[in-house]
Amino acid sequence: MTRLAIKVRAPVLAAFFLLAGCATHSPPDPAFFAVDTGNLPPPDITVQIPGLGPCTDNPDNTLHLKAGQPIHVLVHGCFGSSGNFRGLAQVLAFHGQQSACFTYDDRADLTQVAGELRTALNELSEQTHAPKTTLIGHSQGALIAHKSLTDLPQSQPQTDLSLVTISGPFSGIRAAKTCGTKWLYPLTLGIVPLSCYVFTGAKWADITFSSTFIREPGKLASHVSQYVKIDTDESDSCQRSKNGRCLEHDEVFSLTEQRNVQVESDPRVEHVTVQAGHVEIVGDKRVSPSKLIEVLQQQGVLNNTAPERLTDLQLLLKKLYQLDEPG
Repeated sequence: MTRLAIKVRAPVLAAFFLLAGCATHSPPDPAFFAVDTGNLPPPDITVQIPGLGPCTDNPDNTLHLKAGQPIHVLVHGCFGSSGNFRGLAQVLAFHGQQSACFTYDDRADLTQVAGELRTALNELSEQTHAPKTTLIGHSQGALIAHKSLTDLPQSQPQTDLSLVTISGPFSGIRAAKTCGTKWLYPLTLGIVPLSCYVFTGAKWADITFSSTFIREPGKLASHVSQYVKIDTDESDSCQRSKNGRCLEHDEVFSLTEQRNVQVESDPRVEHVTVQAGHVEIVGDKRVSPSKLIEVLQQQGVLNNTAPERLTDLQLLLKKLYQLDEPG
């Protein structure tokens, strides 16, 4: 092994240990295998589509939906799962809006995963006759969601589509910069690409600044009527603190990593920047996604809350995100 290979290997390993912090993943809890129906209309069809299921970690992926009604499809980020969006799915249900979640192999080629999502959306449209599908992707899921709606054939169902991406690294992941430096491949005797594959799987070739996936994001299909791109200013954000000291930071992607001129040049893009942490924006067990709810309602993605139901919504958020527990 060359001296250069030894020098390069260390930062590669360090980079992907850093990437492992892009989300947290907890073991499935049977107590959270169901989503309250809230104000959803009674379901009248049962749907089973590969990759799609309720927004829980329940092994049963059967969807019970109301045909002919709009659907929101949520796509999790790296090391995530459908259960990460259980709270947001219940917020949607509270407002009478049905949802489904897309689950995928976190290590797979992102273009391949986007194709699987595209197929699932087509089947969902055909089986439910939904007049509109809103696709919401967070972090790595934002990249997959956007890609799935690009370069679509004209023959596919012309369901009205709406896209929301949140905290997506559309300019490539900075921690993976070494993996995208192609001149290092031969000089390190293949250690760089091999190390990148070992730590992240086939997707490593898509998340770097020099990848075709990043440099050529594609054009959104003509029947995507709305695109809300939410970037998060995660500087100085913190997931957990004690006595004024941050114990767990919530800064994963910089605004530079999230910006991409080609993506944002689409005239349908409504660009919103929110001061929020990477996990905070979508919520977790300790933090309510109140900032995201506000943006989604401002953009017409989430129905407005009736004034007489504001208290009920706050009680729901307190229950879902355990806001009464100390951080």
